[in-house]
Amino acid sequence: MRQTGPPPIATIPSRWVETTTDLAAVALRLRAPGQVALDTEGDSLHHYPERLSLIQLAVPSGEAWLVDPLAVADLSPLASVVAAPAVVTVVHAGDNDLVQLKRRGFAFASLFDTSIAARFLGARALGLDVLLQTYLGVELPPSKQRDDWSRRPLSEAQLRYAEADVLHLFALKSRLTEELARAGRLEWVEEECAALAAQPASERVSDPNAFAGLKGARELRPRNLAILRELYDLREQLARAADRPPFKILSAETLMALAQAPPADGAAMAQIVGCTPRVISRWGDAILAAVARAHALADDALPVLERRPRPRIPGAVARRIEALRQWRSDAAPRFGLEPGLLLPNRLIGAVAAARPGDPGALASVDGVRRWRAETFGTEIVAVLASA
Repeated sequence: MRQTGPPPIATIPSRWVETTTDLAAVALRLRAPGQVALDTEGDSLHHYPERLSLIQLAVPSGEAWLVDPLAVADLSPLASVVAAPAVVTVVHAGDNDLVQLKRRGFAFASLFDTSIAARFLGARALGLDVLLQTYLGVELPPSKQRDDWSRRPLSEAQLRYAEADVLHLFALKSRLTEELARAGRLEWVEEECAALAAQPASERVSDPNAFAGLKGARELRPRNLAILRELYDLREQLARAADRPPFKILSAETLMALAQAPPADGAAMAQIVGCTPRVISRWGDAILAAVARAHALADDALPVLERRPRPRIPGAVARRIEALRQWRSDAAPRFGLEPGLLLPNRLIGAVAAARPGDPGALASVDGVRRWRAETFGTEIVAVLASA
């Protein structure tokens, strides 16, 4: 049901931050106990590798700052703000934002994610625009998510969009917190947000077998798989040289089509979907050279993908897994939660294998939050026992 929200925020025009001195002054202002809203923008649709291109910050008074990380290399003053226990960092669907900053040495002491909060209220649509309309009656400016945020200067429309992404988070957090407290689920969300804050950021690693992850790769013959590997590596090189995302060089579907029916010349290449005249004129020779390199490989140099056997699940564990899935399907409507939030697939197998005998033992299973064990532990333990 749509709620009547607070009056519109009387915003102060955002301040552009592009020097270390200015960032240090902003950090000093933000370090006081309270809340700081945070969002980021990248350029992954336009450049490769992706760059963190903008950091948006706001405080409940309506002040907002737009930090240019392309101009300010040292973000440590801001890192000291979000690491302060007295500062609550408010984000929306902050997984990617946090990863970008954690890779730069950030650590978050206290976090509140409005997307997580909305999930625990049973929301199905979790976009910020939808939640602001639903809970506050606020309409965001037209989306600029697909823009190239590394271009300078930003347009007036981009500035307004960037500000809006953080300025309304405090009012939204307040409304969601009220609803969560009423439903008795506020502590659940706080625990999930604490886990998100503590989650380490995965490091970017170069995977020499990344080509094997393409759909259909494991069905290729060894020689065709070698062609796919050469083409995948070529695409990576071309993407970095052109500063363009790999999918804008050659799509995954085009890579697979080239590997399945490797062309011998430009005419044959032109028959493959995705190999446009522009692609052929720019990269056709390099593509043919990659195909030739793969053809020239000795048989013992061809890639071999190991078949990973599925782990054998004992019958008793399999029965408990099925029983937990059935319980989850039945319980989700009762609590108005998505089944995957109630008990994620990644936990079902672990819980079934551990077969805890009481809620305390359930809570000790890695990944099972305290709120799950305390709220649903008795039911889960009973299901395991009956299975």
